[in-house]
Amino acid sequence: MSDVKAVNELVAKFDLLKAEIGKVIIGQKEAVDFTLLSIFCGGHSLLIGVPGLAKTLLVNTVSDVLGLHFNRIQFTPDLMPSDILGSEILDENRKFKFIKGPIFSNIILADEINRTPPKTQAALLEAMQERSVTVSGNHYKLDLPFFVLATQNPIEQEGTYPLPEAQLDRFMFSINLAYPTFAEEIQVVKSTTSILNQNINAIFNGNEIVEIQKLIRKIPVADNVIEYAVGLVGKTRPKSDKATEMVKSYLDWGAGPRASQNLILAAKAHAAVNGKYSPDIEDVKAVAIPILSHRIVKNYKAEAEGITISDIITSLL
Repeated sequence: MSDVKAVNELVAKFDLLKAEIGKVIIGQKEAVDFTLLSIFCGGHSLLIGVPGLAKTLLVNTVSDVLGLHFNRIQFTPDLMPSDILGSEILDENRKFKFIKGPIFSNIILADEINRTPPKTQAALLEAMQERSVTVSGNHYKLDLPFFVLATQNPIEQEGTYPLPEAQLDRFMFSINLAYPTFAEEIQVVKSTTSILNQNINAIFNGNEIVEIQKLIRKIPVADNVIEYAVGLVGKTRPKSDKATEMVKSYLDWGAGPRASQNLILAAKAHAAVNGKYSPDIEDVKAVAIPILSHRIVKNYKAEAEGITISDIITSLL
């Protein structure tokens, strides 16, 4: 099948996909779109929102619609790395046998990821980057496709361990879930307080997702679009000569090269699902906020003056 035909087929299936998810998830259009884009790119996503905004339900529904195996890990202060990766036990023949942990799945929901100490958070790093885990010196490959979709509550900071920058940088998107509108909330209440059996149909399977990821990487990008993306990331670095006055005043730290890579990958996916065969600068702009927002660090002056990360990124766009 030609790449052009494959993109056209992806557009049709993407609409079907969103219709199926819409049976269960009401509203949250941006969150659904960005979650699907990260999966098509082979990236991971961090879902940030207050309790009750259907973060867990969204991940569960996406895994059903994509026909993927799903495991949920509830992150708690006493969770150990072996609870995620698995551990070796002595079998009846006195030989060590590896029992796989919940990380061996296609989609991992890392629920409330900032509730667990850094040692346990770090257990995900190798899996997220290399798609493999190492236990007792033995190397185990994870099944593809593999995604970590983590959730985080932005309001409760007591008893939490903020994610280190190295871990945050592994997430392709940081997706903020907003409160539903009045009309959406009425729909949510109606659908969740009565008996409604919504049958979800799987639109893809694991192999098709891997093929889509290869297709996204094959999409050509013009040099001026790559230069725009790299220039945009460069502008977030306060010590760069390209930095604006706003960046120099309000940021401590800018985004690294992984942000540039992810901007282009996400722009390719955004173009493809919208029926375009090559991304333009508008596609880069469309994905800039969720890709950059968790990679830049504001200073005390920004906090004091109520300047948000989104304000700063919007000023650069």
